Amino acid sequence: MASRSTDSRTGGGGTSPTIDAVSLAIIEQLQEDGRRPYAAIGKAVGLSEAAVRQRVQKLLDQGVMQIVAVTDPLTVGLRRQAMVGINVEGDLDPVADALTAMSECEYVVITAGSFDLMVEIVCEDDDHLLEVINRRIRTLPGVRSTESFVYLKLKKQTYMWGTR
Repeated sequence: MASRSTDSRTGGGGTSPTIDAVSLAIIEQLQEDGRRPYAAIGKAVGLSEAAVRQRVQKLLDQGVMQIVAVTDPLTVGLRRQAMVGINVEGDLDPVADALTAMSECEYVVITAGSFDLMVEIVCEDDDHLLEVINRRIRTLPGVRSTESFVYLKLKKQTYMWGTR
């Protein structure tokens, strides 16, 4: 298992939880090994096992981080990945919400620049990708255009940004 951290301090809007140095150290420990025992984390950061357990639960409850198993899509039968840039007419939120509801859309972000939205899509094959883009994304009300960037080879994927 790996720890995946999201930091609401950077663009999430609203108020963000306060994260002190000890919590950041706990996150770093979990990013190295999401299965690391709380006792080992406590030893590394100077807290008891119970205190680490409480802090981890608070970080999870606040949405600061998630602890997830990260897979290589190819090994689980998902052979096609793409990033899709989308331009929208009107309000972005309904389109972003519809994309978020699609199981193939792993990452949805509202952007500034050439595209209004960027969406990472993970599919079984090219036919599945075509179906998602052509029949499901392009038909959403407000979608004006899409541009697809098909992944040929994944060279780097990390989840270590949460404590920089």
